[in-house]
Amino acid sequence: MDPSFVAVAGFVALFTLMLLRFPIGLAMGAVGVAGFAALVGVEPAMKLLAQSPIRTATDAGFAVIPLFLLMGTIASASGMSGELFQAANSFLGHRKGGLGMATIAACAGFAAISGSSVATAATFSAVAYPEMRRFNYPQSFSTGVIAAGGTLGAILPPSLVLAVYSLITQQDVGKLYMAGIIPGLLAVLMYVTTIWVIGRVRPGFLPRGPRAGWSERLAAVRGVWAITLLFLFVIGGMYGGAFTPTEAASMGAGGAFLIAVLRGRLSPAMFLDCLLRALRTSAAIFAILIGALLFGYFLTITQTPQHVTEFLTGLGLGRYHVLLLIMLMYLVLGCVMDAMAMVILTIPIIFPVITALGFDPIWFGVIIVMTVELGLIHPPVGMNVFVIKSVVRDVRIGTIFVGVIPFVITDIIRLAILIAFPILSTFLPEHM
Repeated sequence: MDPSFVAVAGFVALFTLMLLRFPIGLAMGAVGVAGFAALVGVEPAMKLLAQSPIRTATDAGFAVIPLFLLMGTIASASGMSGELFQAANSFLGHRKGGLGMATIAACAGFAAISGSSVATAATFSAVAYPEMRRFNYPQSFSTGVIAAGGTLGAILPPSLVLAVYSLITQQDVGKLYMAGIIPGLLAVLMYVTTIWVIGRVRPGFLPRGPRAGWSERLAAVRGVWAITLLFLFVIGGMYGGAFTPTEAASMGAGGAFLIAVLRGRLSPAMFLDCLLRALRTSAAIFAILIGALLFGYFLTITQTPQHVTEFLTGLGLGRYHVLLLIMLMYLVLGCVMDAMAMVILTIPIIFPVITALGFDPIWFGVIIVMTVELGLIHPPVGMNVFVIKSVVRDVRIGTIFVGVIPFVITDIIRLAILIAFPILSTFLPEHM
């Protein structure tokens, strides 16, 4: 049977299953094993199915995923997200649009310990949205800020998407985390600037909150010492070479546990709930990973990555034009797939193209994660938008998308800056 025909049939089958709402991990696994069996034989395919999940589940490198997830769930359960918002609000809340700025700052802080965009969006839908509505902020703006702030979890360390990218491409996850710091801080700065511009262009659109006194501000700052200490401990330890990313993840989870216990904010029942939430999310991610690896074996024997590389490099386009085509592909896929699934499914195919064009793989990881972020908020799907809708039930989906538009424009400008100045992503990794 012609491998090219089988490859095309496999992709058709995969997207058909996805349109039928079949779980993407199972869809990739089923198509991968079936395609492998069609080309190599049923017995080798069954051996692959028996061995690949075990190898994935027992690979020590994948331990960063459940450990960082556990760190984030413990931090969230112990009330650190609310403290972040209160601290940011005490300094920014009195400005026009200040509650929105405080939400962005708090999302950045929480993203630095959760590593998840969806978790960040869900958390601040409950923490920040009621406060903004109490001060008569428009629904569209309030939800749009939270949706945009949630995407910071995809780029600021310990980003789960960057961790998965590193595992697929065999890049140093520590360097990828360092590469995400400056672009992540740039994102925070540009989001805050966007809010300031909205306040200037539409003077009556965004209200001001009360000004906090310095005693209140200092008290709020003292409340966030735990998150600051945890972040510096984990990221500083990786940057300084004190421990590996997997060790950093375990130390982070242990540190979050100790801080929560010492502050009297983690009962046995809450800790069990944290374990269960981290386990459920980890199981979902591992199901996608295992399915992607099975599908990857199928792609390898059909030589799909090589064919795609030959096609794109043979178009006669400049390498940045090819990069633009790849980014447009991700924006389209963002209409039908979530961020993790996009990265796991496409990177094995796209990565050989990137290396053939001579792009830095660490820089490309940041660019792709930034592009995938857009898929979390742009219509018609926008995972963060639907997460917010599930928490804030009195707002329409269309209203959230209207509020997100200024931040989508900001993201596009930020992508252009990062492409024009790669040093923003590569400076910290090169100095590790």
